[in-house]
Amino acid sequence: MLNINRFVFNDFQTNTYVLDAGGKECIIIDCACQYPQEWEELKAFLYDRALRPIESLHTHFHVDHMIGYRYLFEEYGIGYRVHAASRLFIDLAAEFASVFGITLGKVHEPAGYLEDGEIIKLGNESLRVMYTPGHADGSVCFYSEPHGVIFTGDILFRESVGRTDLPTGNFDKLKDSILKKIFVLPGETLIYPGHGPHTTIGYEVRNNPFI
Repeated sequence: MLNINRFVFNDFQTNTYVLDAGGKECIIIDCACQYPQEWEELKAFLYDRALRPIESLHTHFHVDHMIGYRYLFEEYGIGYRVHAASRLFIDLAAEFASVFGITLGKVHEPAGYLEDGEIIKLGNESLRVMYTPGHADGSVCFYSEPHGVIFTGDILFRESVGRTDLPTGNFDKLKDSILKKIFVLPGETLIYPGHGPHTTIGYEVRNNPFI
C-alpha cells in the first residue's frame, strides 16, 4: 500500500506530496508550504491521520520547491535531503528567493544527499532515486515500480516539460533524461509532477509536444 496525498502550495502553485505506507510514518516530497495557513493545513492533515514525517525529500532545490523545508525542520525536527549537484542552489537560495521578493534567511545544510539509484524505504514500500538533470542540476525523480508511479518534479508535466532558461538548465540534458530514464518506463506509469495534474508515461509519449 502506498497512499499519495497532494497539496498545492505557495504563489507558484507547487505540488507537495505526502506518502505513507499504511503505518504512522510518512515521507514528504517537495515541502513547499510558504504561508502560515499552509503550514497549518499540512499540520492538521498529519495530525488527523496520526502521521509522523521521517524524510523531507526534494526533487530539486528551486525556491518554489524548497521553501517549506524550514517548517518541517522547526516543527518536526527533520532535515531535508537533495542530490549533491544542488549545491549551487543551496548556497544561493536566499539570493534566488530575493528575486521573487521572498526573504529566506539562512538556509540550513542538508541532512544528507540523495544518490542516483538509492532506495528510500517507507514501511514495506520503497522509492528509487533517479538522477534526471536538465531543468536544474540536482534534479531527481522518485520511482515506485511496484505501484507504477513516478514523482518527476519539474522535469516533466502533462503536455509540457520544465523550463531550461534558469541557472544550470539545459534542454539537451532535459530531453536525454526524459527519453532515457522516464519514457522507458511502462506506459501506464502515473506521473506526479511538480506543478499541475498527474498524467501517464504513455500519454506523454504520444502527446507531449516538446519531446
